[in-house]
This record gives sequence, C-alpha cells and structure tokens, in this order.
Amino acid sequence: MAKARDPAIRTLLIERAGRMLRTREPITLRSLVAGTGVSTMAVYTYFGGMDGVWKALRQEGFTRLAARLATVPETADPVRDLAALGAAYLRNALDNPDLYRAMFDAGFDLEDAGAADDTLHRLVRGVERAAEAGRFRRDVAPLDLAVQSWAAGHGLVSLVATGPLPREALAHGVPLLTALFVSAGDDPARCRRSVEAGWADLLPG
Repeated sequence: MAKARDPAIRTLLIERAGRMLRTREPITLRSLVAGTGVSTMAVYTYFGGMDGVWKALRQEGFTRLAARLATVPETADPVRDLAALGAAYLRNALDNPDLYRAMFDAGFDLEDAGAADDTLHRLVRGVERAAEAGRFRRDVAPLDLAVQSWAAGHGLVSLVATGPLPREALAHGVPLLTALFVSAGDDPARCRRSVEAGWADLLPG
C-alpha cells in the first residue's frame, strides 16, 4: 500500500521555497530540502518536480487569500464590506509576505487557473452590492472599480511589506478608498465612516 502523503510536508516545502526566494538563495532540489528532514524525492512526490513547486507556491498564495476573504461577512453596509475585503487582502499579504511576492509571478501557471479571477470576483460583487444599495451610481462599471480598489490596496501593501513605508502607512488606505468610492457616487461623510469601519483591523488601536 502506498504511503499517504503528509500535507504538512507539502506546506513545509512551499513555505521554504518562498523564504528562499525572498533571501535570493539559489533554489535546487537539494537546497530546497536541505535541513528539512525529507529527501529530494519528496519534491517529485508532492509537486512532480521543481516546476510544480513554483506553481504550488503561487497557488498557495491565492488559496490563503481566498480563505482570508471568506472570513469577511456581508453586513447591511456594502461599502464597509468592500473596505473590509481590501483590509483582508492587505492583512493576508502581511501575514504571508513570501507567498504574496510569488502570487503575481506569471512565469508559472496556477494549478487552478481560476483562482485569481475568483478573488477579484469578490471585489466585483462588493461593488455590485454597493450599487444595488444606492451607494454607488448605476453607471459605474463594477469590474473597473474593483480593479482600481485592488490596485490601491496592492500598491500600498507592497510599499509596506517591502520596507519603504512603515506599518502605520496602512492608514492611508482610508482616504484612498474614500476618494475612490466618493467618485463612484457615495456620500463623502457616510463613505468615510463606512471605510473606517471596514479598515478598522488595520488601523492603530
């Protein structure tokens, strides 16, 4: 009987590959497993080879992002929820910095090609809910606003995660998203309150 695969070994190798990328260590079969207690055969067993490691590294980033976004509940305030999705995106990036860096390396395909689209769809649906509630104008293109929101968050967290900006700079997300959502038709004061509520997890206590 074949030995059951241990998901902990797969996760161990994925996270090690991410750390090695960050520290710019040469990554080979031997260097990847060095000090882990597993053999080079594990790379083939769990990933089919080094190309599979890179695919799995990207995939794991989107898997963890999807899990984080799934924790954001829908409330009666769709603009608050949209900001909370952005905050969850940033929190995931800060909690998984090595995976976050690898997620957007299109040099290797994802194991699940729809994973990136699925996470973006959560933002698109958030914009649609805000429009349905009368907070955004009906002529606002949901995909366009979702991408703009994503770009704002991605740029901010990238600057914080890579060092140029301190963690406190995440507070800039509030005026950034407020300006974006007001341009989509929301009332300025109401929008600010909603965004602050959704962004609260990232703001200093």
